[in-house]
Amino acid sequence: MSIFWSLWIIGLTSTNLALLLWVLLANRKVAVRDDQDPDNNTTGHVYDGIEEYDNPLPRWWFNLFIGTFIFAGIYLMLYPGMGAFPGLLGWTSEGELRQHQAQAEERYSDRFGVYANTPIEELAQDPQAMRMGLRLFANNCAACHGSDGGGAYGFPNLTDNDWLWGGSPEQIKKTITDGRTGVMPAWGSALGESGVADVAEHVLRLSGRDHDAAAAERGAGFFAQYCATCHGPQGKGNPMLGAPDLTNDIWLYGGEPRDIRQTVREGRTGVMPAQRDLLREDRIHLLAAYVYSLSLDGE
Repeated sequence: MSIFWSLWIIGLTSTNLALLLWVLLANRKVAVRDDQDPDNNTTGHVYDGIEEYDNPLPRWWFNLFIGTFIFAGIYLMLYPGMGAFPGLLGWTSEGELRQHQAQAEERYSDRFGVYANTPIEELAQDPQAMRMGLRLFANNCAACHGSDGGGAYGFPNLTDNDWLWGGSPEQIKKTITDGRTGVMPAWGSALGESGVADVAEHVLRLSGRDHDAAAAERGAGFFAQYCATCHGPQGKGNPMLGAPDLTNDIWLYGGEPRDIRQTVREGRTGVMPAQRDLLREDRIHLLAAYVYSLSLDGE
């Protein structure tokens, strides 16, 4: 935080507290005594024959307000709240988070650690381990891939045994640990709209879908020139590059002709975030086993 903004926050906070205290003290009044003329101590507001007295706050209520100011002063001395001043206790939300994380690691490390040396194939058959893996998946993966791993538009289905980057235990673990970035270049400017349509028809033919035979034949030449390097001459894909198999009628961004044309024309970029810095090695190992088990259920 810059000096300017630090001073701005300090000044704004101090001014607000001072003004609130002034309003409280300036409007404090002496209580009306029974021997005083009530006509001289009313607000002048009358409703249904009832007059409103101009009495002060009860003492306990006034003291409660004073107590809040004392509390605010002590709080701002001990904790951050006055610009860049860190507070006498040196507390930070990040530090408290780290403390809670350390406590959680100490508490649960043994529970996860017992599975660290068990092969993923064996863990996938262990019901207790998979219950733990399910919780890890729900907390870290379900937002994108769905609670059941079924995926969504732009997020792969993890239950159908079709893998962009390979479905072996080692490849799944590497995907979770290091993340993946898949890039499909945009070919609209190179192919033109007619070329995009022809390539889309060829892709439909590869997947066994209804297609325009003449357009698909024209698109085959463009496919060999622009697409075969990643997807292979037969469109079978390449797990080394994350290039999908175009022959199995499984689509990440939709398999309708308009969806395929959009993909060819504008390209796609998919990112799987790396979990290396978020999850420990033993948790990644268990999570990889759970994801692997989902594909076994889909066989």
